[in-house]
Amino acid sequence: MGRYTGPKARVNRRLGALVYENAGAAKAFERRNYPPGMANRRKKQSNYGIALTEKQKIKHYYMMREAQLRKFFDKARRTPGNTGEQLLILCERRLDNVVRRAGFTVSRMQARQGVVHRHFQVNGKTVDRPALFVRPGDVITLRNRPNLKKTYADFVDANTSPGCDWISFDKSEMKAVVTSTPTYQDVSLPVDVGVVVAFMSR
Repeated sequence: MGRYTGPKARVNRRLGALVYENAGAAKAFERRNYPPGMANRRKKQSNYGIALTEKQKIKHYYMMREAQLRKFFDKARRTPGNTGEQLLILCERRLDNVVRRAGFTVSRMQARQGVVHRHFQVNGKTVDRPALFVRPGDVITLRNRPNLKKTYADFVDANTSPGCDWISFDKSEMKAVVTSTPTYQDVSLPVDVGVVVAFMSR
């Protein structure tokens, strides 16, 4: 899903969740929080349909392709603990998600674009991989360019989302520090991950 460029509001309505956070999609979802199409002709979803919807939530929310999600799933299965919880924790540790959760940007789309365009540094090294895993102690900063600092200062001012306990963000220095590994309770996506694990384990 990394290259999805279609209408974001339609995806939000189809999945029944605010997976795309840009202003237009959010307003459209608030106005019509039911699936697109002829709602009165909608049938009850099958178990397969429910599982597919939950999986699509993860792919769209974290902007991952099927192959990327499979890699994360395989890694989660090899990690001790609940596979579903470990899968979402791995997703939360993606650099683009951390940039978003820290408060640098208003949406994950902005965060992903910023990382790909090499706007950010991790521990002083410029990076361009949105799927890079962060670890406790990692420091995420903007590159020392006045135009970037001005642009992201506007993003920070426009961001109204609450912070999270496992990331410390210094607005004055435009610096985020990963203070700990996220837990399942820190996951920001409402999804039935048990259904997804059963679906992907077939």
